[in-house]
Amino acid sequence: MANKVKPAAGWPVVKGEYDAGNPENPVAVSTCGSHLKGAAQIAAGAAITGPQKTENLGIEKIVANIISNPNIRFLLVTGSEVKGHISGEAILMLHKNGIKDNRVVGATGAIPYIENLPDDAIKRFQAQVVAVEMIGTEDEGKILAKIKELAAKDPGAFEGEPMIIQVGEKKEAEVLGGVKPMSAEIATVQARIKGIQLQTIDMGNMNKLMSGIYAGKIEGIMIGLVVGLTLLGILIAGGG
Repeated sequence: MANKVKPAAGWPVVKGEYDAGNPENPVAVSTCGSHLKGAAQIAAGAAITGPQKTENLGIEKIVANIISNPNIRFLLVTGSEVKGHISGEAILMLHKNGIKDNRVVGATGAIPYIENLPDDAIKRFQAQVVAVEMIGTEDEGKILAKIKELAAKDPGAFEGEPMIIQVGEKKEAEVLGGVKPMSAEIATVQARIKGIQLQTIDMGNMNKLMSGIYAGKIEGIMIGLVVGLTLLGILIAGGG
């Protein structure tokens, strides 16, 4: 029989839109943008299952709940991919490649930036679970069959204590389950600010160009006017 340990007190440690069952079950399931029935998945061997709609905070919550329960040894990523966010791919890339400058390496979503997972938490996530990709599958029979297949391969609890992510002040961590909400909305605002800054620079450069062109036109007109008046004066003087 596979060795089992107690997860962190109050597991799942981070609140979210999910169904949780026996914490000794070895499979965690992300259904990406799909809302699938969780009860059957729990009965099949899932410890926790639910949608993951964002490629930042959504990932952080899943990782936090996995590494706080050493009994979870598999992450099944299934369901329909979320357009724009491409959150399923993002968590698979996090598991495979980690992050660089807070960005998930290899993720193609809009804002795959991780703010609340320290390096040791990411490394623990990568070591603790095997990631299994079934993105695009909503067939309940196929998903349940895969969960049962993975549960049958249960290697037992990961060697290591439950890992709790603590971010910011202790009080904040206790209220938020150890993860501060670097939300998709905040990241989007930051991206838009950067975009506005770039547009402002471009507009400034364009204004400088147009000002140069306008000044050149005025200068040309004045030169032409002076030359014309000079010639006119010469002609008048010659006629007199």
